[in-house]
Amino acid sequence: MCGIIGVTGAADALDILLDGLERLEYRGYDSAGVALVSAEAIDRVRIADGTHSVATLRTATEPLAGRSSTGVGHTRWATHGHPTEHNAHPHLDCSGRVALVHNGIIENHLELAMRLSADGHTLASDTDTEVLAHLIEEGLARGEDLTTAVRSTLAVVRGAFALGVMTTDDPELIVASRRISPLIVGVTDTAGYLASDIPAVLDRTRNLIALEDDQVAELRPGSVVVTDAAGAPATTTPLNVEWDVEAAQKGGFPDFMSKEMADQPAAVLDTLRGRRGPDGVIAIDQLDLSHDDLARLTKVVVVACGSSFHAGLVAKYAFERWARIPVEVDIASEFRYRDPVLDATALVVGVSQSGETVDTLQAMRHAREDGARVVVVSNVVDSSMAREADGVLYTRAGPEIGVAATKTVLAQITALELLALHLAQVRGTMTHEQVAVEFDELLRLEGVLAETLARSDDVAAVASGLSHATDFFFLGRHAGYPTALEGALKLKEISYLHAEGYPGGELKHGPLAVIEPGCVVVAVATGGPLKEKMLSNVAEVKSRGATVVLVVEDGDEDGAGVADYTIRVPAARDMQSPIKDIVPLQQLAYHLAVGRGLDVDRPRNLAKTVTVE
Repeated sequence: MCGIIGVTGAADALDILLDGLERLEYRGYDSAGVALVSAEAIDRVRIADGTHSVATLRTATEPLAGRSSTGVGHTRWATHGHPTEHNAHPHLDCSGRVALVHNGIIENHLELAMRLSADGHTLASDTDTEVLAHLIEEGLARGEDLTTAVRSTLAVVRGAFALGVMTTDDPELIVASRRISPLIVGVTDTAGYLASDIPAVLDRTRNLIALEDDQVAELRPGSVVVTDAAGAPATTTPLNVEWDVEAAQKGGFPDFMSKEMADQPAAVLDTLRGRRGPDGVIAIDQLDLSHDDLARLTKVVVVACGSSFHAGLVAKYAFERWARIPVEVDIASEFRYRDPVLDATALVVGVSQSGETVDTLQAMRHAREDGARVVVVSNVVDSSMAREADGVLYTRAGPEIGVAATKTVLAQITALELLALHLAQVRGTMTHEQVAVEFDELLRLEGVLAETLARSDDVAAVASGLSHATDFFFLGRHAGYPTALEGALKLKEISYLHAEGYPGGELKHGPLAVIEPGCVVVAVATGGPLKEKMLSNVAEVKSRGATVVLVVEDGDEDGAGVADYTIRVPAARDMQSPIKDIVPLQQLAYHLAVGRGLDVDRPRNLAKTVTVE
């Protein structure tokens, strides 16, 4: 989850580092730091000031401006050691000759730290990262150059890492490597760059490469050389970046979340563009699975985390109804530990906004080891997950900066329903005419979403009436259940209020015991086969004193008598309904958070891309 930026060959490395760190703030962090190198010394400044650390760092480093053309920077999300200055990156070795930034977890750091301490090294932090700097120090002491010392170090560590290292011995060189955690490198005619994510350097260069596992890159002004773990030349693939820095800015909105919610109609439409041929067949150009591969499938398994998991739960209804195939939906961090039953007739679909979510990546790898076919739904071209899958279905939501997923969730549901329609065609469970109806309904959502978003003031009025509430329960039935889960998650993420999501029928199996006056129940009752049952569940909580917020479609008056507040949305078919029903729940969370004076883009303790287990 940490952010990494590095540059060599720049007129003022410090300015580039600070700009890059600002663009990486969306990943979530609790401290930040930079190190600048020359032949004489390494200048290092670290700040532990929560999500204000980068701004404080910019002020604290003013005396260092113009001193160096090479440096590395880091925003840290604490995993080992408290979020304090002495645990912030960059870390140094005992001699002060080596500076290092790292994202990931070194799993055997305790045994390495014990050995290093016994050999006379002084470890100044509580982090797992620092052992890397001291191991590299030992390599240099053996007469190895920096690149060789990095390779020697990586040969003895276990875990996930993306790192950038520099030394006073060769102040124009940065050595970078990764395993599991993402890292990109890039060059211009005069400079070299590394970063954990594209926005950090996109305004500097588009000549970018995503490193593969255990590749090592040597960055010098104007050049990059990539080799494998043994030092042999490595094959690299340029990244295809279709968006620009402008797309990653707020565009006049007060925050990224409101901008990205407004982007949702375009995100859904763009994900659909070009994916139906003139013959009506759903075309997924990078799926790379034959008709026979898909026809002999016996089940689909979706693995994902957070909001992507909820997108998978919505898609389960579409796969089973349209393609008539059993579907399992697993939280990726638990998947491989339950010893899932997989073989070549199983299709495992990994869903991740970034394509770098380590739990989902590891779940995919486990599935491939068991012989399953693997497809990825991701918003980032050439991500780690995309490169390792048998096929990929890209969402086209553009960069999402806010930590709480909004437009990427709707794009994921859209993409997964596309895949379900494609599978239904291959398996012959739907006619071309039936597929056309459902695809046209997906296309129609652009207008439906625009109309839904335009009612934000109505949702803001509801939020104002709930400003003193602290306990929320979200209810749904059928595909409304994962919609309710997503609504509860959004509220927790950005407003820090207690919220839980349940199927409406589960109320009588425990949750009803805690429903009392003061509780708010948000019920999704937007049609479908179980709407009447949903309204009965609402009556149950209303009779026990709960404040009820009912999400209903235009023209539906059935639940008006039991609701304290009504949020109306345009009508849609039940399989497409969650895509627009999620929107007012996003807006409700947003307005409640803003009313509480909270930063909706950077919620505490959370990160955009989770790259550690």
